[in-house]
Amino acid sequence: MNKAELVAQVAKESELSKDAAEKAVDATFKNIEKALSGGDTVRIVGFGNFQVAQRKASTGRNPRTGAEVQIPASRVPKFRAGKALKEAVNA
Repeated sequence: MNKAELVAQVAKESELSKDAAEKAVDATFKNIEKALSGGDTVRIVGFGNFQVAQRKASTGRNPRTGAEVQIPASRVPKFRAGKALKEAVNA
């Protein structure tokens, strides 16, 4: 499912126009992004948690030349599925 299909499904199930559903989906994504940028965790009961994790600096290899490359430390978004979502996927 891509974003357009998600918007269409949200519009259908919530009886909103596609424009209103797209605004709602965009606002949801934007607010999750804003919370994660601020270092917060977003918990959606029954669905899962979005959080930020620290990734340590590491050494990688350039696949073409085999030369070592330093990969800097970074913050990365993570998602952990909730119990209800896991059960729905495995049903």
